[in-house]
Amino acid sequence: MSAPVQVYFSPPGGATAAICAAIGAAQKTILVQAYAFTSTPIAAALLNAFHRGVSVSIILDRSNAVGKYTELTFFRNAGLSPLVDFAHAIAHNKVMIIDAALVITGSFNFTFAAESHNAENCIFIADPALAELYTGNWHVHAAHSSLVPGSAPVPAPRPSLSPAPASCGTLSHPPAPVSPPCLRSQPAQPLTRR
Repeated sequence: MSAPVQVYFSPPGGATAAICAAIGAAQKTILVQAYAFTSTPIAAALLNAFHRGVSVSIILDRSNAVGKYTELTFFRNAGLSPLVDFAHAIAHNKVMIIDAALVITGSFNFTFAAESHNAENCIFIADPALAELYTGNWHVHAAHSSLVPGSAPVPAPRPSLSPAPASCGTLSHPPAPVSPPCLRSQPAQPLTRR
């Protein structure tokens, strides 16, 4: 990262590619907190980092435990053992801490919709002191998070994935489009005055 602060706005502002590039440059650790996680390119980049020997630790919101198109099962099957934060109504964080020096945060969920459809922001801050604060908060949430009840990581063969360039990597499953309930068409309700 050339500047201490970089910002990306979507749609499409390049946040997914920038996140993948930062993950691809990671040397030691990546800590993730995510509300929504359906981005196949970001998941591939995390798996590539894991296969390079980078420690990858993930905390997801409880919605990922029941969501149809989340990356939770993929991560578990790849051996990453993500935790789920059941302690809060919503674990609304969207954070990555890379090598105890770079914080990636903002409104940007790790989803295709965040890059392509939603009005989002994603900020990269290269500041070890800030990274230390975020790391402390990550550990607070990790302490009350757990694996999905009744599940355990399933060892998977380590597929050979190409290194993660800015365009990320590829995985064997494509993202599946889904319309959140709030975007599905609803019959109009008449307004009444009292």
